[in-house]
Amino acid sequence: MATPQFWQDKEKAQNVIKTLTSQKEKIREWKEAEKNLKKLELTAELLAEENDEALALEFAKKYKKIKKLLDNLALKSLLGGKYDAGSAILSIYSGAGGVEAQDWAEMLLRMYLRYSERKTWTAKILDKTAGNEAGIKSATLEIRGHYAYGYLKNEAGVHRLVRLSPFNADHARHTSFALIEVLPEISPQDVVLKEEDLKIDTFRSAGAGGQSVNKTSSAVRIKHLPSGIIVQCQNERSQLQNKETALKILRAKLEKANSEKKEKESLIARGKHISAAWGNQIRSYVLHPYKLVKDHRTDYGVKNTDKVLDGEIDEFVKANLKSKM
Repeated sequence: MATPQFWQDKEKAQNVIKTLTSQKEKIREWKEAEKNLKKLELTAELLAEENDEALALEFAKKYKKIKKLLDNLALKSLLGGKYDAGSAILSIYSGAGGVEAQDWAEMLLRMYLRYSERKTWTAKILDKTAGNEAGIKSATLEIRGHYAYGYLKNEAGVHRLVRLSPFNADHARHTSFALIEVLPEISPQDVVLKEEDLKIDTFRSAGAGGQSVNKTSSAVRIKHLPSGIIVQCQNERSQLQNKETALKILRAKLEKANSEKKEKESLIARGKHISAAWGNQIRSYVLHPYKLVKDHRTDYGVKNTDKVLDGEIDEFVKANLKSKM
């Protein structure tokens, strides 16, 4: 960073700074744990010398704090993947079922926005397509924060909702599905895009967003010709910003497609069954006839469905990480 030519390549410089910040945060967390452990040891020594009730309460308080710190560090030790420490791009797609599924997709959008707030991450809506009557057909979020991808990557899959329909006159029980896709943020150096492989179209943004958004062709749709992958972005006012964001999503999708291809080839070689994405139901949110949110991979469940839908999903995330320990 001290070299004169460091800022000549802005993208590379930013990646170096991001790496430095990540490493500094790791050191800070371990130093904090070490400091708290020394305080705990000192309190334990004093407690051994004199049986004081106030000292015992202080020890219990310090023990609880250090245990929480060490539990978090243990979880982070599992997040050693190439992109785990970085930001995430999370997309939500409503399944079959019309307005019911679209409303469920919007409920999930709110849940992940609230979860990001709780984690002090920064969440930004990159693209959103409104539903016909209510809800959304799809939405894409950029979630920036330390270990955002590592924590969110296991949220990918199908999320199932069972409830009494608010859109049905008979209030019959209805089952809705939505698909969550989670991608890591990929640097241009990791996935190089050739200009001749891209078909770029511009169009007017749909829905709310201000007069200048809707009256100019600021929205961008990009098709990667070799793979057929299509991405779009329309939430920014500037066409250039939308293009940059769309390219960011495209790089992430290409990296995922490449990883999935390798995984598929590995599974076929081992003779294992490969299930389709929509068959990969990971979690059920039952609001009727009883209340329960249950993760089918870990069997972890919570009866307080309101809190879960308000973004309190950290225990589900941790249960998935712990299951891999």
